[in-house]
Amino acid sequence: MASAEEPRVRLPQLKLDELLEELQARIVAARGTRDRVHSLLEAVLSVGRELDLEQALHSIVEAAAALVDAEYAAIGVIGPGGRSLSAFLTVGVTEQQIAEIGPFPEGHGILGEVIRHPEPLRLEKISQHSASYGFPAHHPPMNSFLGVPIRVRDQVFGNLYLTEKRGGVQFDEEDESVLSTLAVAAGVAIDNARLYEESRLRERWLLANVEITHSLMSGGEHTGTLKLIAEQAREITGSALAAVATPMEAAESLTVEIAVGVDAEAHRGLVLPVSRTLMGLAFSAAAPVTSDDVHQDERISPEPPRFDGLGPAVAVPIGTGEDGVRGVVLVARNAGAQVFSGKETEKLQGFAAHAAIAMELAERRKDAEQIAVLQDRDRIARDLHDLAIQRLFATGMTLQSAGRFIQHPEAAERVLRAVDDVDETIKIIRSAIFGLRARAGAADTGLRVRAVDAVGEKTPVLGFTPSVRIEGLLDTNVPPEIADDVLAVLSEALTNIARHAHADRAQVALTTDGREVSLTVSDNGVGIPPDGRRSGLRKIAERAEQLGGHLDVSSPDGDGATLRWQVPLPGA
Repeated sequence: MASAEEPRVRLPQLKLDELLEELQARIVAARGTRDRVHSLLEAVLSVGRELDLEQALHSIVEAAAALVDAEYAAIGVIGPGGRSLSAFLTVGVTEQQIAEIGPFPEGHGILGEVIRHPEPLRLEKISQHSASYGFPAHHPPMNSFLGVPIRVRDQVFGNLYLTEKRGGVQFDEEDESVLSTLAVAAGVAIDNARLYEESRLRERWLLANVEITHSLMSGGEHTGTLKLIAEQAREITGSALAAVATPMEAAESLTVEIAVGVDAEAHRGLVLPVSRTLMGLAFSAAAPVTSDDVHQDERISPEPPRFDGLGPAVAVPIGTGEDGVRGVVLVARNAGAQVFSGKETEKLQGFAAHAAIAMELAERRKDAEQIAVLQDRDRIARDLHDLAIQRLFATGMTLQSAGRFIQHPEAAERVLRAVDDVDETIKIIRSAIFGLRARAGAADTGLRVRAVDAVGEKTPVLGFTPSVRIEGLLDTNVPPEIADDVLAVLSEALTNIARHAHADRAQVALTTDGREVSLTVSDNGVGIPPDGRRSGLRKIAERAEQLGGHLDVSSPDGDGATLRWQVPLPGA
């Protein structure tokens, strides 16, 4: 009887066990869901705390890999054109693997599919998709894939890419949902980081403007202020090179007065035509001019080479067309760096415009001070004329009249000499008055402009345009008589190149350090043969010797010639 009732007892027991197992499984699933929700919340909070954009991107991609248990994860930032990736951050791939794989992807294949169609994409096997065309050499194998776009204010900022879910399982709908939620939080975090970065950048530009204004208004030197402009522009834009060029007197050429950064020495003193160069075009158009690759840009003269290793560049005018452009500032980044965006160019242009206003105010202040000095000179001249000369003249007349009543010959002679001295004093004072009241007339053309003009005159004869570099206070330190000799030597050197060198390139460098003036002319022609005529060189050497200087000529076999003419300056 007992054996017959035993199956009746076991059947409910089995159902109860199944129910308990199912309940336990649901509890485990609920606990797993709870843990995953907690992990998602922690990831959202972690991502939201970052204000540095690069750190925020790293946090996002690390959180994404942890949430869906992916072996590899990456975030791709979409470039300005919206069709390719401008930045790519990875998790799970070592630095050695990255170096072996080569350049980061630009957004083709499966990655480009998410760019073209900004919707979640989940694949069991990457190679089976029509957009896939394989991986480069040394790339780790990847099969399962999950891609989700990141939107910032309704615009796609980039994409999250996850591959190879651990344990060999596939990404499921829950993974997609979790990753999409993280992408929303990531968009907010990225937007906050960008706003913070923009505010910090705006603050740096404002501080730079204040520093330049203070330098100018406190009487700082013009060259020092230009150097400050170049240094601030280079540092804030993250550039490798910054240069500032100002117009010459004829406004047909620019002189690079200041250069800081990579190969700065090659830029300083260069004379650039306004019509065909990057900086010249920015000056003539009074608008920014950009270049994606300054090293390969046709608007950059090949001689002398000075942009090796550099890439994106932008030239911005200092001032506007209405108020007059005072110069141009150029900044260039390393090759492969991000091109200058419209916002970056706009901020740099605003900085340059503010610098131009500060320069204008400083000049107006100096003009006001000069007017005050001239007015004071006029007052002094008027007082000398109306008071001093009249009194001296009256004194002279009195002495001259008194001399008639002096009987002693020696005394009479002394009085007459005193009258002559008074007349001579009157002449001296009148000369001083004339000097005080004299106004500066039209200034003679300086050595800088005359040297550039001399090179321009020889260009048709040469058949090419030599590169010109001018550095130092030539118009201030070099007296007119030495300037004439410099121009004569320059003309003779270029004439010799045209007649004998058979060259297609030449470089002219005219510099002064306040102690001496140096002119260097070199070419890539056939050089100077040992038995060749040297009458022109003798004349150049004689000019240097007469001024206490010397001439050095070097001519490697078949590799052009270099002429260096140096003379000391008076008072050095």
